[in-house]
Amino acid sequence: MSHDSTTAPEAAARKLAGRRRREIVAVLLFSGGPIFESSIPLSVFGIDRQDAGVPRYRLLVCAGEEGPLRTTGGLELTAPHGLEAIARAGTVVVPAWRSITSPPPEEALDAIRRAHEEGARIVGLCTGAFVLAAAGLLDGRPATTHWMYAPTLAKRYPSVHVDPRELFVDDGDVLTSAGTAAGIDLCLHIVRTDHGNEAAGALARRLVVPPRRSGGQERYLDRSLPEEIGADPLAEVVAWALEHLHEQFDVETLAARAYMSRRTFDRRFRSLTGSAPLQWLITQRVLQAQRLLETSDYSVDEVAGRCGFRSPVALRGHFRRQLGSSPAAYRTAYRARRPQSGETGAGKPDKPVELAPVAGHEPPGHGPVPAQSRRTAAAHALGAPTTSVSTGPGGPSGPTGHAEGGKPASDAFAPGRASLPGQRSAP
Repeated sequence: MSHDSTTAPEAAARKLAGRRRREIVAVLLFSGGPIFESSIPLSVFGIDRQDAGVPRYRLLVCAGEEGPLRTTGGLELTAPHGLEAIARAGTVVVPAWRSITSPPPEEALDAIRRAHEEGARIVGLCTGAFVLAAAGLLDGRPATTHWMYAPTLAKRYPSVHVDPRELFVDDGDVLTSAGTAAGIDLCLHIVRTDHGNEAAGALARRLVVPPRRSGGQERYLDRSLPEEIGADPLAEVVAWALEHLHEQFDVETLAARAYMSRRTFDRRFRSLTGSAPLQWLITQRVLQAQRLLETSDYSVDEVAGRCGFRSPVALRGHFRRQLGSSPAAYRTAYRARRPQSGETGAGKPDKPVELAPVAGHEPPGHGPVPAQSRRTAAAHALGAPTTSVSTGPGGPSGPTGHAEGGKPASDAFAPGRASLPGQRSAP
């Protein structure tokens, strides 16, 4: 999928400095980086597959700091090049960063900035996006990262338009990908951009992966939260919302319970989570619908009512936008994947899935949920990276664009960008 990038024309006109070569790819490694992500660009750009019709790149593996570089399992790596080698590269790839809470070395950031200024294409895979953001290269741009870290990226770098739904985002001269395997998707996209579909398809066959994956990250999303948010007073309001998803209420109701104006509540909620409260609420209703579709025999109409949607039409619209299928199709596909007769691999019955209680339908022997448990549940629900739609639970009126953790298109992305999940690339 493509979008109209405001930086794409500028990026297309950029020229490499004389000492840089387009076929040279520098991979920047740091100590503490995971070995899987680090190995992706090494395998894609560092192995000669010309016999399969894949044009050859020249790979430079560069240490972003003093070695040896430690990685997964205690392995130690010695990179053959230092930061000076980046000066020859037409593409610089940062496959990962060791910590989303600590700043990268300033020397490495300077080298990345200089490479960009000299026309190099800069790529961040997974948490490598944090390095690009620290270098200032993502300011005012759309970007993605692993869904688990998207709220933190949005909060730490508010000028970055974080879209947690995408597998990768191509903004011309700066590209970012989601976590782990999505790095393969972006590297294939780079080969496709440089050498065409045939070359990318040949490489995909060698790697035994699909040349293009449809959909985005939303199917993998957990609704986790940066730990520091769990103790905030807003957690009590969120806990109340989670316990009353079967009721039809809106963000104004939540703001009133927090004793805030709607504007203040929106600002406070967004500053804590990187997500707009309306989009968070819709996502929680869709999640509850998922659970009911998986664990009950309620009709779609009944599921809609039990999740606070005013009509089945509203449920279907939001469900399809977030998960890419209708509720009925989702239930059918889910049950087709489940073992028959309610048994798992060893013949044991499935463990029942506990749902948030619905008024009048509390399980026997279950009293009110303690306040501390409500706060804990809220802490796991507040930070959901969400998709952006233009209506509340009352009914859909079509997508309004992507969101950084759910931000409306008006303040998250430039008009005209695509609003469906998948891969976004500059024309």
